[in-house]
Amino acid sequence: MSLFQGDTLQVLLEENTGPHRIAECRIDIPKASMNVLSSKVLSDIETAWDQAAKMVDAWIFTSGKDAFIAGADITEFLPLFQKPKNELSPWIAKTQSLFNKIEDASIPTACALSGVALGGGMELALSTAFRVASRGTKVGLPETKLGICPGWGGTVRLPRLIGLDPAIEWITTGNTFDAEVALKLGAIDAIVESSKLKDAAVDLVTGALKGTWDFKKRQEQKKQSMNLAENEVAMIFALAIIPGPFEAPKKAVSLLKKTFSLDRTQALLSELETFSDLAHSDQAKALIGNFLADQAVKKSAKAYRAKGKEVKSAAVLGAGIMGGGIAVQGAMSKISMVMKDITQDALNKGMTEATSLLEKSVQRGKMTVLQMAENLTRITPSIDDQSIAHSGVVIEAVTENEAVKIKVLKAAEAIIGREAILTSNTSTISITNLGKNLERPSQFCGMHFFNPVPKMQLVEVIRSEQSSEETIGSVVGLATAMGKTAIVVRDCPGFLVNRVLFAYFTAYQGLLLEGGEVESIDQALTRFGWPMGPATLLDVVGIDTADHASKVMSAGFPDRMPFSDKMPVALLAKLKRYGAKSGQGFYTHTKDAKGRPAMKLCDDLAQIFGVSTKPIDARVAETRLMTAFVLESIRCLEEKIVDHAHELDLAMLLGLGFPSFRGGPIRYAETVGLSVLLKTAQDLEKTHGALFAPPRILVDLANKNGSFFSGGRT
Repeated sequence: MSLFQGDTLQVLLEENTGPHRIAECRIDIPKASMNVLSSKVLSDIETAWDQAAKMVDAWIFTSGKDAFIAGADITEFLPLFQKPKNELSPWIAKTQSLFNKIEDASIPTACALSGVALGGGMELALSTAFRVASRGTKVGLPETKLGICPGWGGTVRLPRLIGLDPAIEWITTGNTFDAEVALKLGAIDAIVESSKLKDAAVDLVTGALKGTWDFKKRQEQKKQSMNLAENEVAMIFALAIIPGPFEAPKKAVSLLKKTFSLDRTQALLSELETFSDLAHSDQAKALIGNFLADQAVKKSAKAYRAKGKEVKSAAVLGAGIMGGGIAVQGAMSKISMVMKDITQDALNKGMTEATSLLEKSVQRGKMTVLQMAENLTRITPSIDDQSIAHSGVVIEAVTENEAVKIKVLKAAEAIIGREAILTSNTSTISITNLGKNLERPSQFCGMHFFNPVPKMQLVEVIRSEQSSEETIGSVVGLATAMGKTAIVVRDCPGFLVNRVLFAYFTAYQGLLLEGGEVESIDQALTRFGWPMGPATLLDVVGIDTADHASKVMSAGFPDRMPFSDKMPVALLAKLKRYGAKSGQGFYTHTKDAKGRPAMKLCDDLAQIFGVSTKPIDARVAETRLMTAFVLESIRCLEEKIVDHAHELDLAMLLGLGFPSFRGGPIRYAETVGLSVLLKTAQDLEKTHGALFAPPRILVDLANKNGSFFSGGRT
């Protein structure tokens, strides 16, 4: 029997519950793969509750989908975050009031959690008296990862259920937790098989109606202040120091420190205030922008995949570090992989690399020894040319030499099936030029993995002038199946990520030739938020690799990125100081007493570069390098190397480790202000040349007070 029918949910009267009238509120958003809490869903919940709760003895929330609720509908709520506090706060308070109404009910309530219950979905669950989860369910409050904090009672109810110390961990990390962890702490009350989930929720509220469980006492527990000893509180917050630049976790700790001793009414007011402050922050805009970019790229990848064919087997040509990493990534994704090389010795080294990568996963607890063995069996090492004959996609990953790559690709094309696809894992060589040497250039594209392959999420799928849509779609599908984020880019020197990176390196080398101190520049850029400074990064990339790439970039962009054998990277390469791989570059690379990597700045750099070093103001270093980085990013948008600003930002986040709290170079530019960026570029162009020449699109948008994230550019 239906008690209420809304657009996003229905309330049904359970059958066979004896004298008890138990309502099931089943949330099931039409045409959506996942339930999220939109304003419509929240409105339907409130209307359903107001109309039907008075007609029943107990109430359970369930989902009509495999998962309960994945969180709030951030795409809908983001515009609300831009509203002034006097408009944002009432909206937050309205949902707080709804969840209070459920918590204050005179009837027992329960949530049946499946799949995931995250963010607002978990906050709804916390407002009920009981929570039962199906095995494998994950729960959590991930809001701080978006630069905000829970705003619908999560910071109030969770600590009173599981304790202040674990609640701080849950809220500040934003991590998800297995149902078993949640059960142990008291965030949920039971775990059952999915087939018994609803029955278990019914049993809980039935037990409350019979007096087996005191549901009112459970509800009151979440409304009272927490009675903790002063020394216990001091210890908890002494350990809750949040390092780093992220503001949301720090403010969440301050909020919890303030509210644990307050009752629900006062604590919710403080939560609302903190949420409102964070929602208006630049970090929230950036981190939410990152989330939306990721969702948009996933949607785009799905559209590309629809144009291609499913790839069930692949081969990698070249058993070096990259080849081994690619083979492992495919194997871990249950794709049959052939690892092909020309000598048994090379194959042995490739399999050693593959084994080493898998062993690290075992050591980190990410897989068992048995799973490692299963993954290794999916990799077939071979020196036989015919071993790749039946592979759906062949990934060339040999040395970064155009002549060698052409030879290998042509030989492979003669062996593989007529429908198979060839790709090249290159970071600098023109995909269009490589394709011109093939009989079927439409079935060829770039597939640029980043090193180390298992760790780096990004794959650039490079479209040549001849690549077909089916080819691009199939390769995007393969990258996605391998657990990577695929972003389609057009062919140009350096493609997208390396092109922008080498503009940054060019600006950096200019600073060095002016006598800038290596360490002071590295420190300035790590303070900006980069995981490492430019000198450290060059040592990790490899000075020889950077030297080669610099020549490629100079040939493509001679006005902005000119090559000279007097450049610091070229001078170090000439001395065969290749960075971490050779033990010396900008830094010496050794091991400490415990075998951990250790670095020390080389003391002969000024002599090698022929300059007198001097301290560089951190702001000067940051402005020079980041302006070059952002301007080249904008040029890539202007030239349609990548279609959308959100794709470019995500590529830099995943491919280079751009500081996520700044949201990618385009969002960072808009946070700084396009007119400010334009003025900075114009000033730097006068003194440092074409690298800082402002692109026309920047001039236009700055003058119009426009945005890269509107007008079709998102």
